Amino acid sequence: MNIHEKFFSKIGLNYAILGISAIIIQIVLLNIIGILHADLLSDFNMLVILTSLCNYILPFPIFYFLMRKIASQKLEKHPLDIKIFLLYFAISITLMWIGNIAGLLITAAIGNFFQTDIINPVERLINSSDIMLNLMLVSIIGPIFEEILFRKFLVDRTIKYGARVSIILSAIIFGFFHGNISQFFYAFLLGGFFAYVYIRTGKIIYTILLHISLNLLGSVISLFMGESAQAVLSNAFGPFDLAVVGIYFLVIISAFLFGTYGLLMYKKGKFNGAKTQIALKNPIKTMILNPGMICFVAFFIIEIIYVLTA
Repeated sequence: MNIHEKFFSKIGLNYAILGISAIIIQIVLLNIIGILHADLLSDFNMLVILTSLCNYILPFPIFYFLMRKIASQKLEKHPLDIKIFLLYFAISITLMWIGNIAGLLITAAIGNFFQTDIINPVERLINSSDIMLNLMLVSIIGPIFEEILFRKFLVDRTIKYGARVSIILSAIIFGFFHGNISQFFYAFLLGGFFAYVYIRTGKIIYTILLHISLNLLGSVISLFMGESAQAVLSNAFGPFDLAVVGIYFLVIISAFLFGTYGLLMYKKGKFNGAKTQIALKNPIKTMILNPGMICFVAFFIIEIIYVLTA
């Protein structure tokens, strides 16, 4: 391996350790709670809280310790006006829809092949947990930690190889880290796009706000919309239900059309302060075909297969 392959191998290995440590911590914590207070494990809301602790908060110090050993650089900061932010939000919704459709088609094909139903873990989480937990964990805490872990830490350390390398790597790692087919495609697309936004602005707060807005729309707001939609379909609705459904679909459809237009009209942008310092001759090979990244991808492919067969 040359020095660049070793660099990306270390990156991949660190993210593999993040995923493995999250699972180990979860197993240990669940066993301790099972011994001390077993009845808590039958509470789905408690399981959601424990999963969030194990996925984000508890493994964070380990990952921070590993990543701080790799040199990083600060990006130049550029403000984002409200019009561009709204365009980015619309593009995010469009990419999420495209990714969701791809995920649904693939999971349906797999389900038909194996003659089984593939459960979307996010749908189950949103529909089964308390709405305040959805607000705090799915819509706020999750996006904050994910943007720090998969954009801030990753882009700051890989940007010396150029914006494209950082964007592709963020997409791949973020997609696989979700550990299931249902989320892989939209996480892949959004991971790359959020990396693009972070590089363009140099401010992680913008991607955090975009991520929070998307998760809020897909969790808490979608729950209210679902209840109102059921009322409309059963002819037991009032003006409020009709307004909720109408506004929701108006926002979603408008954002999708605006986002599609933004993607079609996209022109190659300049990344101020993010010039390529190290040009790779074979970027994909150097980034992916190294021991650390192979371990990372292999680990999450095994997890994806486990989720499909569980």
